Amino acid sequence: MIDLATLTRALGELDEEKVLFMLNEFAAGNPTKAEANKAIEACQKGMAVVGEQFETGAYYVGDLMFAGEVLSEAIKILEPIIGSDSSEKVGKIVLGTVHEDLHDIGKNIFKSMAEASGFEVYDLGIDVPVSSFVEKVLEVKPEIVGLSGVLTLAIDSMKDTIDGLKDAGIRDDVKVTIGGACASYDTMVVTGADAWSNNAAETVNVCLDWVRGA
Repeated sequence: MIDLATLTRALGELDEEKVLFMLNEFAAGNPTKAEANKAIEACQKGMAVVGEQFETGAYYVGDLMFAGEVLSEAIKILEPIIGSDSSEKVGKIVLGTVHEDLHDIGKNIFKSMAEASGFEVYDLGIDVPVSSFVEKVLEVKPEIVGLSGVLTLAIDSMKDTIDGLKDAGIRDDVKVTIGGACASYDTMVVTGADAWSNNAAETVNVCLDWVRGA
């Protein structure tokens, strides 16, 4: 089994070479899906360290973006493992960063993990207007809508989007989950979402429970 603490520390220190070496070696050992998910969670903890360093001024925006790229590469290495039993699509997710927010690292991480777990994900990108969410939901009829946002003003945008689904008469047809730095229990209540999390693996599990009727 991979040393999860060392993996977390390596990503937190932006040691791309060590992170990828450890994960490639780990993947070569035929780990289970559960073990691979633990490795991803360890990487996410490393991203949390990067975020803390960014907040203190020790890291810069470029470091934050670089860490996100390393994490995306890490997920690609593990995708064949966590998606090994997902040949059939389990459901559809319409995903996007809400309007007035341009961040996409967290969204992209969730997308990769959701696809690897068997979901068909329709990624609308960043700064997505309410109308685009409504149109896509009407078009593909997903079970789930994922709203991502980092900035505080994204909370209003999330509420606008969920209200837009209500106005279109399709809010009750989908479950809505929110994620990103602005997401919290209070944000979930204010926006009218069904769930919230800043952990991509946790959110994927919630989505799986939804489509399985758990």
